[in-house]
Amino acid sequence: MKLVVGLAGASGSIYAARFLRALYELEGETYITASPAALRIFSEEYETKVESAEDILSFVETKWKVKSKHKFQVRNFFDIGSDIASGSNTWDGMVVIPCSMKTVASMSAGLTENLIERAADVSLKERRRLIVVPRETPYNRIHLKNLLALDEAGAIILPASPGFYQMPKTLDDLGDFIAGRILNLLGVNQTLFPKWLG
Repeated sequence: MKLVVGLAGASGSIYAARFLRALYELEGETYITASPAALRIFSEEYETKVESAEDILSFVETKWKVKSKHKFQVRNFFDIGSDIASGSNTWDGMVVIPCSMKTVASMSAGLTENLIERAADVSLKERRRLIVVPRETPYNRIHLKNLLALDEAGAIILPASPGFYQMPKTLDDLGDFIAGRILNLLGVNQTLFPKWLG
């Protein structure tokens, strides 16, 4: 499995952190990029100091004591000439987690001013799986129109709205629910939370 993961500047760093932790246990390769706003919010929500996507990966490794089967490659958020900015390179899917409404608006309008937006645009035009995890509430009409436009373009909208039927005990359990749903959409048989058996 080869993925692109973008962290945009929305609250909900737990969703990104738990998804990355889950990837550590899977064979594969991920290109990761994070916006300056995402770095600031991650620092605030985890009461730590991260200045780069490398710092986020180090935080995940240290906090959950994971050793990686997965290969991570960091890409500069401002480098729209990066390898993942071109459809001539291939990947199986892209996840924007958490996704800000600014990034939703840019992706829905086809704007490509940074690497997250450009890689998302490539994913859509090349008909690759794009999973968008918006974290905002409530939604206004503009948000909803932009999300609908992304859906119509082929993206999958997976709101950061965890279920509770798995009887979560911690905040990490809620993050794992979203991470597990993403893995399911990527074709990975997840074990982060039990399947509903009825």
